Amino acid sequence: MGIITWIILGLIAGWLAKFFMPIGSVGVVKTMLLGIAGALIGGYISTFFGWGSVTGFNFPSIIISVLGAIALIYVYRLLKK
Repeated sequence: MGIITWIILGLIAGWLAKFFMPIGSVGVVKTMLLGIAGALIGGYISTFFGWGSVTGFNFPSIIISVLGAIALIYVYRLLKK
């Protein structure tokens, strides 16, 4: 995947993750970084378990990225306490 695809996928994944698990007022840059990190984490975990991977800008990749970003938000909330 190209860098532009990662950025766009990261924006979408971060925005959707914030929609499902609000974390307060977070800027666009943090949302994008959260989404990209979520895509990496989600892709690694799903590849490890054989569920699929983040292969491009498609529906399964978005779902994996959003789930990874939600997991990242959950860990962030635990550490913030």
